[in-house]
Amino acid sequence: MSFEVFVLGTSGMMPIPGRFLTSAMLRRNGELFLFDCGEGTQVSLKMLNLHWKKISRIFITHMHADHVTGLPGLLMLSAQVDRDEPLYIYGPPRLQEYIEENRRILDMYINYPIIIKTISSGVFLETEDYTVEALPLLHTKPCFGFVFKEKDRKGEFFPDKAKSLGVPMGKLWGQLQNGNSVTLEDGTVVVPSQVMGNPRQGRKFSYITDTMYLDYISESVQNSDLLLCEGMFANDLLMDAREKKHMLSSQAAMIGLKGNVEKLGLIHYSPRYSDRELKILKEEACEIFPRTILCKDRMSFDIPLKD
Repeated sequence: MSFEVFVLGTSGMMPIPGRFLTSAMLRRNGELFLFDCGEGTQVSLKMLNLHWKKISRIFITHMHADHVTGLPGLLMLSAQVDRDEPLYIYGPPRLQEYIEENRRILDMYINYPIIIKTISSGVFLETEDYTVEALPLLHTKPCFGFVFKEKDRKGEFFPDKAKSLGVPMGKLWGQLQNGNSVTLEDGTVVVPSQVMGNPRQGRKFSYITDTMYLDYISESVQNSDLLLCEGMFANDLLMDAREKKHMLSSQAAMIGLKGNVEKLGLIHYSPRYSDRELKILKEEACEIFPRTILCKDRMSFDIPLKD
């Protein structure tokens, strides 16, 4: 089962040459999940050959222009392909107003259902396979981080153990694999734990941007396989970060360290830093959390199953 994360844009505030506004894509078993939609998102999707028709859900962190200005174009583009499936868009208050007003003013032609849902703290989306949790952040507007977590898979089934216990091959094996105990002809009861391994952990992706440092973020992103987190400023701009309610790259690294994440990818850089100067952000983060990567536009991460 595939689980890939694509960084579509890494710039904060304004796009600059080679650096589009912040956005990321998760591709899981062919389904696409978009996180934010800044200017340039469509271009990165095209360059990566990611088919927007398969975007089923969009998650918007907050209503600042650098995170939503790519959305109207993406909605109009989706009407140019054969699409019957609804598009779900989740975000903070005023997201629905923003989308509806753009549709009205631009007289958008939309030939598929758009379902907009206002989110609050906690798990707001759950399927058989995964959950998505909204984490309230502290910015100049209501803002949320997102945690996408696969549910644990069943443990491995051991046929040899089933045979040794006298369980005949067939429907009883299936019942055990589905978590049900079975009774043999002689009255012996066999429980799943006798023939199954421990549940196998699912994968976890966390997306945090546009916030001051908050201690509880590390708890929510705990054990993420990948954490994409804003690293807006270097240490010498601490006062700017506090005033604008953003984070230093070193504070993102502290979240990665406390959260015991597998990998931290820095995003949402201030446009004041040239590509060469971005190494300062990485160096200051790596002093705290060595497993830090300086993300670039269209960088991708393949996250395999653990077992």
